[in-house]
Amino acid sequence: MLGEYTIREAKPGDMDEIIGLSYEHAAFERAEIPAHVDWQVLADHIFHHKDVYCLVVEDQDQVVGFATLMKQFSTWDAAYYLYLDCLYLKSIARGKGLGQVMMQKVAALAKSHECGLMQWQTPVFNEPAIRFYERLGAASQDKKRFFWKL
Repeated sequence: MLGEYTIREAKPGDMDEIIGLSYEHAAFERAEIPAHVDWQVLADHIFHHKDVYCLVVEDQDQVVGFATLMKQFSTWDAAYYLYLDCLYLKSIARGKGLGQVMMQKVAALAKSHECGLMQWQTPVFNEPAIRFYERLGAASQDKKRFFWKL
């Protein structure tokens, strides 16, 4: 059901849309992006260091969604996994099967980096996302994530 939508790796020219979507995503999750964020650092990691991966969903040259990911190591599993930091689609792009296709692309990226596991989190109040992830066959664990500002 992709229709006119395309999912591709982000390009430097997408940064303004990625930044805008990041603010929308934060508001959607009832959070705020700190005022001191240096977006050039994110761009450097996505486009130059390659330790952060970014996929975008495009509709006729307009970016309407994105996902950011990074490869991390699990002590308990003694293996790498792919951490999905953000997955966000504008409301106009939801309900079209794009989330499913996006997660398949993310899973393929994980496998290409020899990661047999993906991890992510979503707020407990985001029930549509929770149902979506459960339909994928993902299992959740009850943990509380802490943020320690240093």
